[in-house]
Amino acid sequence: MSAIHIVCDYPHSAAKVWRAVTDPTLIPRWTATGAGARPEGFATTVGTEFQFIAKPKPGWSGIVDCVVLEVDEPRLLRYSWTDHGAGDTTEVTYRLEPHATGTRFTYDHTGFVGVGGFFMAQILGRVRSKMLRVGLPAVLNDLDEAGRLRPGSSPERPL
Repeated sequence: MSAIHIVCDYPHSAAKVWRAVTDPTLIPRWTATGAGARPEGFATTVGTEFQFIAKPKPGWSGIVDCVVLEVDEPRLLRYSWTDHGAGDTTEVTYRLEPHATGTRFTYDHTGFVGVGGFFMAQILGRVRSKMLRVGLPAVLNDLDEAGRLRPGSSPERPL
């Protein structure tokens, strides 16, 4: 079984990081450095069914079906991840914990099986790494300490 495991330390509070990774209006800002996706119907409530919608690519509809499986705000978010066209269901987990003068964010995407799963984990891993090391820090820097976008912050990149 293959998996994606990324750990990033951010010089921001857990509440601010939580807001950036769970606010449906902020998510497209940091996912824009990857495939770009906006959540439709997302809420941090266990059982919530939602979709990530991105620009379609050859061989991919651009839609991922998800279900929120576990929430412990602002420490844990876990949801299922299934390609809308078909495919295995995998799981994504966000873990936030205090670290030094900020927050350690751990991203795990598990459950990739077989040779196809191995290659999918490799491809998605590179995309997620860029989103978490480039996109998310930029969004965090655009938020004030209360988690509100600062005036004049960079606009969301269109999908």
